[in-house]
Amino acid sequence: MNRNSLSAPIWFALGLALFVAVTHAQAPAAAGQAGAQTPAPQAPPPPGGGRGFTPGTESGFATFQTRCTGCHGNPAVERAPSPNAIREMTPERIYDSVTTGSMQTQSNGLTDAQKKALAEFMAGRPLGSARQGDGKSMPNQCTSNPTLANPAEGRGWNGWGNGLSNTRFQTAGAAGLSAAQVPRLKLKWAFGFPAGVSANAQPTVVAGRVFVGSDNGFFYSLDAKTGCVYWSFQQGSIVRNSPTVGAVTGQGAARDAVFFGDGHANVYALDAQTGRQLWKTKVDPHFVARITAGITYYSGKVFVPVSSSEEFSSGHPDYPCCTARGSVVALDASTGKEIWKSWVVPEEPKPYRTMPNGVVLYKPAGGAVWNAPTVDPARNAIYVGTGDATTAPPAKTTDAIMAIDINNGKLLWSYQATENDVFMGGCNGPTKSEACPTPMGPDMDIGNSPILTTLPNGKRALLAGTKSADVFALDPDNNGAVLFRMNAAGGPTGGGRGGRGTIVWGGAADAQHVYYGAGAAGLAAIRPATGERAWVFQPEGRGVALGAAPTVIPGVVFQGGSNGRLYAVSAADGKQLWEFDTSQEFETVNRMVAHGGAISTSGAVIVDGMVYVGSGYAVGTGATAGNVLLAFGID
Repeated sequence: MNRNSLSAPIWFALGLALFVAVTHAQAPAAAGQAGAQTPAPQAPPPPGGGRGFTPGTESGFATFQTRCTGCHGNPAVERAPSPNAIREMTPERIYDSVTTGSMQTQSNGLTDAQKKALAEFMAGRPLGSARQGDGKSMPNQCTSNPTLANPAEGRGWNGWGNGLSNTRFQTAGAAGLSAAQVPRLKLKWAFGFPAGVSANAQPTVVAGRVFVGSDNGFFYSLDAKTGCVYWSFQQGSIVRNSPTVGAVTGQGAARDAVFFGDGHANVYALDAQTGRQLWKTKVDPHFVARITAGITYYSGKVFVPVSSSEEFSSGHPDYPCCTARGSVVALDASTGKEIWKSWVVPEEPKPYRTMPNGVVLYKPAGGAVWNAPTVDPARNAIYVGTGDATTAPPAKTTDAIMAIDINNGKLLWSYQATENDVFMGGCNGPTKSEACPTPMGPDMDIGNSPILTTLPNGKRALLAGTKSADVFALDPDNNGAVLFRMNAAGGPTGGGRGGRGTIVWGGAADAQHVYYGAGAAGLAAIRPATGERAWVFQPEGRGVALGAAPTVIPGVVFQGGSNGRLYAVSAADGKQLWEFDTSQEFETVNRMVAHGGAISTSGAVIVDGMVYVGSGYAVGTGATAGNVLLAFGID
């Protein structure tokens, strides 16, 4: 079905989350980040007022799904804006409408924090960010903007995994940093994201420049050595993924573009030199579709992973669960025109039941793509990991690795790591939707990018991990045949999430090992030819989860922790070489006080003797919030 012409029953309940959310509120409960640490009592409050909210996540959408869809999107209510129209409004406009404007009466019972969360989710960025985030108002302007060197040449880290194979490996020459030098790393500069609540995005560093997005609706180009600002671009919604830089043609003076996606499922191409918008393409019109992972550039195309917020609280009986499906979209890098779209759940959702309250339920749905695609030129294929289903029966391509043809988007093969996994939020209360699955979960998304590596015997392998900390290797040259499956936490394979370890954000690989941050189970080094654990690094302190994606250079693995510490350990034996506590206040080059927090998603980026990392992942809990980008060096 065409998402631009959703049926009246869908919009009736899709609209029952801003209006009804604005009329009977229950405080939305955000899911806690596993292993998250609460800062010491003397620490200053996190950015964003400690609301524990990140634009585009559970808090605001739970309110919208359960409280507003009775009017907004309901064709019977002619004057009520549609959810898509509301998402184009500023957070200030939405907040004003529910506090002093036309929705003031209907918002009785909502706390001020709930009104702010609702406004920020629908707008996709924090209140006040448009006034504060513009780089033109910052004091650390670069004095000139010299011609950008060719990003394909010289030292750099481009995209999520620093290459098509997503190994997150940096060569000795490009790193400019040896194992012997790592203990001498010191903070060189810090850049604060004004009005930012959660530092979700990983930077890309090419041609001596840092390209980075934030949750404040702005995208920045900074000098890699000093942190001065070349330009900023206001796209208006959260960016929580890694940008990538690639060549474009037919765009006037622009030769290279930086590509990224936002919380409204828009993809942008900006002139890497000036920040001028070259094109903007919306890759999915569903009102909660979003892009939460890096875009991959290859041979004049960009491959875009699409996810959604739908499953967070779709078990509420007023919500017409479920119609969002994950996908991968190929766009022409120079024009933004769609080349193909490959759905994780190939069948279009159709109505299958009407509940006693009149809400229509739909299926199939789910299968979000939370990770940057991996490109295999030898097989003319791209590989992605997929999420669970939100409606039964789950497609065989959920909780799976999908191999997709680069040219036409057709499925080549898939491997399902967990069968019969149907999960949605909002099903634990006394009142719930008939769509709620039995059994629930176990919620075993493959959220990490597949790693394509070559084994010592010359054979190739494709590796990925699950939320139960299983690591499996597939043969990309034999239709994904399983080479091995093991558990990085030392437990049995194929289990649920009740074990000690979990793999969410990704791994890294060098010639000897593949490395996975396995949450509370620590950082595990695995021999990719056999699946044997070589060593495990567990930091001091109780409850520290190492869930962020690791990064490896010759001899050293960098790993972030939920306690805000960035660790460097020996790649040979896992012994700690260096650590830095990022969970503190920083005076920044743009002269604002910023704060670090948990490092629980993206990892370190290492280029030309410098280490860059964002600090303050606050999805689920304000205790881990932060809004800072840190740059370390040894000089």
